[in-house]
Amino acid sequence: MKPENKFALTVYLWGAITGVISGALSVQNRAAWILGALMFLITDVFVRAILKDELPEELKGLEGKELRGAILRKAFWGWLLFWLYFTMLVYTVGIDFRPVPYNNQSLLAQMMNST
Repeated sequence: MKPENKFALTVYLWGAITGVISGALSVQNRAAWILGALMFLITDVFVRAILKDELPEELKGLEGKELRGAILRKAFWGWLLFWLYFTMLVYTVGIDFRPVPYNNQSLLAQMMNST
């Protein structure tokens, strides 16, 4: 597998992990979304721990803060997508969301009343 693909999958995994943590904690405390968003700042630590020496070509040769910044810039949109999706999914399941139809003639109301 290409290093770019491994990098992307690792970022997606970290986004899913932080999303599950953020969503589960948000059920009890709304400020947990902030904690989940702050977990983005340690994305580079997770990526380097998983990939070790298999970074994409554009990241090889960078050290220290330059490498950290490059990883965070490259990972931002992929991480954000997975974090947001899993945060909302886990939060919605956690609060036991039930749709409420406001119109008895709507398709939703008909579907809910037919069961």
